[in-house]
Amino acid sequence: MAWRVLVSWVMGMCWALAGAPTGPAPGEYQLASDARWLLTPPPGRFDASALTRLPDGSWLVANDKQAPLFRLVLSTNETGRLTAAPEYFGLDALRRASGEARFLPDLEGIALDAQGRLYLCTEKDRWIFRTPGHGGEAERLAIDWSPVRRWLGKDPNASWEGIAMGGDRLYVANERSTGRIVVVDLGSLRVVDDFHASPRGRDSRDVPYSDLCWQDGSLWVLCRAHQLILRVDPKTHRTLAQFDYAAIERAPANAYSVPLGIGMAEGLWVDATHLWVLIDNNGFARKADRKDRRPLLFRCPRPDVARDP
Repeated sequence: MAWRVLVSWVMGMCWALAGAPTGPAPGEYQLASDARWLLTPPPGRFDASALTRLPDGSWLVANDKQAPLFRLVLSTNETGRLTAAPEYFGLDALRRASGEARFLPDLEGIALDAQGRLYLCTEKDRWIFRTPGHGGEAERLAIDWSPVRRWLGKDPNASWEGIAMGGDRLYVANERSTGRIVVVDLGSLRVVDDFHASPRGRDSRDVPYSDLCWQDGSLWVLCRAHQLILRVDPKTHRTLAQFDYAAIERAPANAYSVPLGIGMAEGLWVDATHLWVLIDNNGFARKADRKDRRPLLFRCPRPDVARDP
């Protein structure tokens, strides 16, 4: 898998450097972190691939190659603990829903709808699963992707990377080759739209996406190669604002010992006051501690919302 990671970073750097803007403009923000947590997983490698907060305030995280989802509990000493949540998309439940007795997880995105149901996307198979909010049996949604087939490459590591729920619409991010956001009507399970969301001042037609979130009537898009979060109008597809978190990820205490050292965020959550960014370190250690291979979660105050004096 290391070569795939390296190729992704090299391609990401090319995308990020192409047409880079010279400075912030209106609607462009530099993020700062007001809290961070090093997340302790169970033994073994943990590739943090998605982040969602449930109505009760608890957090769920996906581990790329392992089912079920994991529950995240944050403590006050800048650490968190990840423990398996067997009620959410267990391996047996996914195999029954997929019809594949040997189905192997490739989990990349989690979303929650207004009814409390959870959605999970897999990358290699381009499947969407759904389960009741309290967990239990899963179902695979029979979505016909043929209207967007022209955007879908043959690389199984460059497909569905994030999902979000906005009303009765499901938004799915095709990661790259070619990066595209696909919109599905949940009533009919039909593709009703697809579009390209791009950072301001960057004209590349292929922007890689690593997660999506819905908040404030907008679609929020995580662009890890650019180290940006976009706020996008889902109707016009226009980028309304963008948030730069590069300085956080590159900070000496946070940076990982990986090729190029940047562009590894794979989880995004947005609420009324903060942006939350989850780093998938792909098993690499932090530069500040060569023995520490835990993923990181950052909380960043939203600079686009008014604060009480």
